Amino acid sequence: MREAAKMKVKEKDDLRIRASSGNVFADLQLKNAGEKQTKVQLAVALNRVLDQTGLSQAEAARRLSVNQPKISALRNYKLAGFSVERLIGFVTALSCDVDIVIRGKSRSSRPGRVLVRAA
Repeated sequence: MREAAKMKVKEKDDLRIRASSGNVFADLQLKNAGEKQTKVQLAVALNRVLDQTGLSQAEAARRLSVNQPKISALRNYKLAGFSVERLIGFVTALSCDVDIVIRGKSRSSRPGRVLVRAA
């Protein structure tokens, strides 16, 4: 029992806290982190629109020309089967506008980023 208690203390001592980059996928060093983050941001916006319109999953599926299981996947943030372009298409099919703004290179050496904000 004492060894288990020592192990817990040791585990706690080994924890290090790092500030987030703002992209959990990048923080976890996952492949295509920027694309994953963009998909999630678009899905959040889509789910807000679906909540506001009160469409059922079946009605949303008809409006977006997909089957209901695809809407269920979207509502549950299972986004592997969706491209960024397809999600943007869904947003516009729900009568929302998408503005894409391209700015000049930032002063930092970091690569460019994509940011999605729902108004």
